[in-house]
Amino acid sequence: MLACPNPRLCPLDGRARIRTTRVVLHRNMRLGATAMLTSAQPRKMLGQRELVVMLALLMSLQALAIDGMLPALDSIARELGAGDGNRRQLVVATYLLAGGIGTLIPGALADRFGRRPVLLSSIAAYSLLSLAIAFVHDFTLLLVLRGIQGLLAAGLFVVPSAIVRDRYEGDQMARLFSLISAVFITVPVFAPSLGQAVLFFAGWRWIFIILAALGVLMALWTYLRLPETLHAEYKQDIHVPTILHNMRVALLHRGAIGYVLGTALLIGAVFGYVNSAQQLIGEHFRAGEWFPVVFGGTAAMMVVSNLVNSRIVERFGARRVSHTGVLIFIVVSLAQIWAAYWRDGDLAWFLPLMATNLMLLGFLGANFGSIAMQPFSHLAGAAASVQSFFRMFGAAVVGLIIGQAYDGTAKPFAFALLICSVSALLLVLFSEKGKLFRRLNKSGGGPGVPQVG
Repeated sequence: MLACPNPRLCPLDGRARIRTTRVVLHRNMRLGATAMLTSAQPRKMLGQRELVVMLALLMSLQALAIDGMLPALDSIARELGAGDGNRRQLVVATYLLAGGIGTLIPGALADRFGRRPVLLSSIAAYSLLSLAIAFVHDFTLLLVLRGIQGLLAAGLFVVPSAIVRDRYEGDQMARLFSLISAVFITVPVFAPSLGQAVLFFAGWRWIFIILAALGVLMALWTYLRLPETLHAEYKQDIHVPTILHNMRVALLHRGAIGYVLGTALLIGAVFGYVNSAQQLIGEHFRAGEWFPVVFGGTAAMMVVSNLVNSRIVERFGARRVSHTGVLIFIVVSLAQIWAAYWRDGDLAWFLPLMATNLMLLGFLGANFGSIAMQPFSHLAGAAASVQSFFRMFGAAVVGLIIGQAYDGTAKPFAFALLICSVSALLLVLFSEKGKLFRRLNKSGGGPGVPQVG
């Protein structure tokens, strides 16, 4: 058979056609696989340090929306016609209550559609409503918008917990929660000072404009750098009976419920402090001009304790550290009652005791949360939602009650600390079947790591 003088113009023989087809198919498969990988994994997995900072700052948007308002409450109430002293607390309490209710929703959506879309939607709602609030002229409308904002931005409370649970287990998860909390709690330390600084140069409305701008920056960072962490095999259908079943399982698990409700009570005591802090420090202790410093100084102890907790929790275990912390919390709360009666109005006594209470919370919140999430790797979103709901909504209700009980003294708050801490201990004893200081879960990381019982 004569060779073709111009192979490009001649038809291929059978073998050549097969070889060419194979080459084309191989090349197309390689290009297709590359395209699939590029579209499915457009961003490299974050390192632990960047992940911690990102999740902490996302959660800190919530802290700014709460604590950044505190120095401006007088200005807001005066300009919008809300004269009653305790009524101005509703600017904070409404956000907390709506946020607590809103936490029921994002977990199920995150278990179905992934963590990224839900998180980005929450940030968008946060920014848009912050901007809307900046232009209101009616106190009731402000409260309505604050409620909607808390409701729609609740994913900022829920999704970070699910992301951590996607990647870590056991005491290592507790360590990550502590590191996130340490960064997250740094914001309340400076948030009142930030709000006060804004008031020096502009009106209270600029606080909300700044919140909107910060939300946009966080949305951009999240979009560019955060990969999807939901494992494909853990995706859940949007089926209401299934969602309710998953939530019921995540809440009523005996090993979790005591820690969830105990956290709600302890955080509720702190919310009570946040709600009444301006009146308590400014009016009762007559230190209004020092409010940002006093509030920030006490909150700073939570940063220190979370950093310490992140160093010791893998060595001693989340249970041992947190059980010790709640017992000491009870003792300090008894001292608060003594000081409220025998050193009434003395900031020099209240300040170190309050700082100690908040420091101890740093050994409780992250550890309680990681213990409660440990059994639920397969439905982390639903677990994060229902647990966040009972933690945040319960804490908001408790905090509202404590704040509204303010009578011009520190006595109601001191008794609230004792009641909440003793009740939290009883709930933990229920979850632990009466046995404290056990160690059930050691460190682990990543999907597929077996739980150590």
